Amino acid sequence: MIIAVPVAFADDALTMEIADDLAAVEAALRDTRFGGDEMFTEASRHMMEAGGKRFRAMLVLLGARFGDWRDKRIVPAAVAIELTHLATLFHDDVMDEAEMRRGSPSANALFGNSVAILAGDFLFARASRILADLGPEAVRIQAETFSRLVDGQLAETVGVRDGEDPLDHYMQVITDKTGSLIATSGRFGALFAGASDAVVDQIADACLRIGVAWQLSDDVLDVASSSDESGKSPGTDLRQGVRTLPVLYALRSADPAGERLRALLSLGELTDPDLHAEALTLLRESPHVEEARETVRSWIGGAQSIVASLPDLPARAAFESLCDFVITRTALSGG
Repeated sequence: MIIAVPVAFADDALTMEIADDLAAVEAALRDTRFGGDEMFTEASRHMMEAGGKRFRAMLVLLGARFGDWRDKRIVPAAVAIELTHLATLFHDDVMDEAEMRRGSPSANALFGNSVAILAGDFLFARASRILADLGPEAVRIQAETFSRLVDGQLAETVGVRDGEDPLDHYMQVITDKTGSLIATSGRFGALFAGASDAVVDQIADACLRIGVAWQLSDDVLDVASSSDESGKSPGTDLRQGVRTLPVLYALRSADPAGERLRALLSLGELTDPDLHAEALTLLRESPHVEEARETVRSWIGGAQSIVASLPDLPARAAFESLCDFVITRTALSGG
């Protein structure tokens, strides 16, 4: 099976190596045992077979290039990371009452909330079983990461508390829910490849920043891109009343010129087509989309500084390409 590397790298040999390892990860994911119940097996496989870029698995494999990337623990670690990520998607869709995932009906829409939750739990358990074979340090890191994932989901569910800054709250949610597992992806690769402690920490920190920037880039794309560019209807988050980074910047502004925009955003869900179109136009014309782009560049700048201090290997250039890619996708639609 040929697996496409999610981001183009300049080094062809590295690209082929990563593609081969991703194929091994994919094969291992599909060989995961799901128990005896037919419906449970179908539900558990549903998310896995819906596709995905295996971005986190790729980061495990890239991190491993700073040590012995042929270590037999690398691919299982990448599998465990992907199983954990898939488990969170099951749970997210239940909590969000999502009907679609990656262009297909969500597991909860097909099988019900209870089965979807149990399928997510099972994938967490499978990931933990794999990591138990990789040693107590792997289990400890996974437990700490899982704790951050839950903290992030809880903060998102509870919402902004009295006296809390909405922007600080939002950034903490993203850092915990998205950044933490992406950081652990890079950490696992470098750790099990035997990289130095300093390099392991640097890669984890860079991956955290890349993960946060990637999510914030999605926020920008939801507002600024066309459906052809982003693959989804523009302003989806806006329609659902989700307060992403450009919206939060608009709401905290005191500029009189943005009064109408703030009034529309304060309505919450914008299901009325005319109000949605007006709000989307005003937000695109505001300075807040560029403000959000600058925030993405700031997070990526931090990652680039860390990456620049890594050993001069093809994998470092690959991380640099990844940072450049995030900036490029954020600039979609004239940024």
